[in-house]
Amino acid sequence: MFTKDSFQRKLFVYYFSLFVVFTMSILIYQYQREKDYRKGQLDASLESYTNLTDQYIRHEGIYSSSNFAKLDSLKSLIPTNEVRITVINHDGKVLYDTSVKDYAHMENHLQRPEVQKSIYSDFGANLRKSHTTGKDYYYFARFYQDYFVRAAAVYNMQIQHFLQAEKTFIIFILFLFFVIWLVLRIVSRRMGDSINKLKDFAVTIRRGGTYDRNIQFPDDELGVISHEIIKLYKQLRRTKDELTQEKEKLFSHLFVLNEGVAFFSSEKKTMLSNNHFIQFINIISEESTISAEQVFQVKAFDAINLFLDEILQSETEFFLHDLPRTEMNVQVGGRYFHVQCIVFQDKTFEIIITDNTKLVKQRLMKQQMTSNIAHELKTPIASAKGYLETILESPGLDSEKQRHFIEKANSQVNRLTKLVGDIALLNKIEEAGEYYTIEKVTVGKLISEVVDSFQTMINRKSVVVEVDADYDLAVKGNYSLVFSIFQNLMENALNYAGENITITINHYLEDDKFHYFAFSDNGIGIAEEHLSRIFERFYRIDSGRSRKLGGTGLGLAIVKHAVVYQKGEITVRNRKEGGLEFLFSLPRFIEKK
Repeated sequence: MFTKDSFQRKLFVYYFSLFVVFTMSILIYQYQREKDYRKGQLDASLESYTNLTDQYIRHEGIYSSSNFAKLDSLKSLIPTNEVRITVINHDGKVLYDTSVKDYAHMENHLQRPEVQKSIYSDFGANLRKSHTTGKDYYYFARFYQDYFVRAAAVYNMQIQHFLQAEKTFIIFILFLFFVIWLVLRIVSRRMGDSINKLKDFAVTIRRGGTYDRNIQFPDDELGVISHEIIKLYKQLRRTKDELTQEKEKLFSHLFVLNEGVAFFSSEKKTMLSNNHFIQFINIISEESTISAEQVFQVKAFDAINLFLDEILQSETEFFLHDLPRTEMNVQVGGRYFHVQCIVFQDKTFEIIITDNTKLVKQRLMKQQMTSNIAHELKTPIASAKGYLETILESPGLDSEKQRHFIEKANSQVNRLTKLVGDIALLNKIEEAGEYYTIEKVTVGKLISEVVDSFQTMINRKSVVVEVDADYDLAVKGNYSLVFSIFQNLMENALNYAGENITITINHYLEDDKFHYFAFSDNGIGIAEEHLSRIFERFYRIDSGRSRKLGGTGLGLAIVKHAVVYQKGEITVRNRKEGGLEFLFSLPRFIEKK
């Protein structure tokens, strides 16, 4: 069955209609042609009777003698029960009729259709009912100079059958009609099936479904077209999948970038932007509800706006290797941003915002650190130089004083050596941290080694060191860095907390990821205003005392950087009981199974 308005139905109806019109045309034409042929045969037969009658009239001189009764002798030659002969003069008066005895009183026949036709042509023919006899006749009339001779055949079943076309032809046409209908049905179904398969394929693909990979098409032109369409689809699908993958990669890359990136149309409408872009423009605008498109309303971007207005209104064509671009720097609220704008060939453009705050601050910090290093190096170098110059310029100086100045110079050189070592260690942690090997570090054992290294100073200052940590306690870190943490904290406490104090190292907590330590003393502590700055490079609470004790001002900075590098955190506070307490964490070492 055909579905409503299906291609198969339309195709069948179209070709079937053409065939019906063509067949009916042939049928009508052939029917009319055969009918005319049979009518011609009947006309020829009746004409032979009219010619015979005319020849008899002329041969017997009947018209001139008006003795038309002689025509009765023709009845033996003409089947009068089937054919009627009528003679009519040029005025329409009936002169003779084989079927009517009292023909002299018959009405005028000049207006009979067949008679009228014969006046203007070779003969006249008409099928009608006789007004005289009341029978149906097929009339044939011809004008012979002075009179008309009319032959009429009774229109009975025999004549009707004679005039009808052969049924064989009609049957043949009907059979041919059925055959063609069947062929059209098969052809349209075959073509329709292919089209329906293509339609189902297209609909399934449009709806995002999975098409039948075993779909079959006929081995004809339509099948070739169908296979080519599917091949093209597969190629497009592969291309689309590849583009989708690349697009996803681009999006993933875009959203993990540290830069803020946004793409805009030539009408300055947002096409795509990442979260950093929104975050940065809100910082720059000092607002918190600004969208990507509103970047052009921010005063800090006026230069970008002017550049874009000039480029977007220009008719100049751009080349890929020479795209228009501009850049600027923006400083707001202690943050430093670098802004770039690039216009593409289709007048779309991108804006890239890079947060350079860390780089700028590092540069400033390095400048400050360089200045601090120069200042810190200047003092021990000048002191050592002064002591040595005193010895060189005083040759008569006794040996005891010479030794005193040499020891002073050596002390300054040692301080200088320690300062350079601390600077190198700090820079290594900051800039070359990847060179530190992360491994299992036994903290309990390491603390014992640190305490042993300071044992002389501990004894001299009558300091008590209490350790509350398992000897086999292990953390995940670098041995040298963990050692420097406890070493610098111990040195800081011994140098500045005072004498007769107690230093406590306590492993007070652990969880799934970290071990938590407290390093405290009960010494003099420090003022609250200094707590927030004691991890800064070269920061000293008492500069003179620190230098006198050989401090570089970098010990606690090293501690903080070492803890942070190993994924830990560190804070400092004054103890209620007096003294200072450092709280820090180090990652747990987890044995791999």
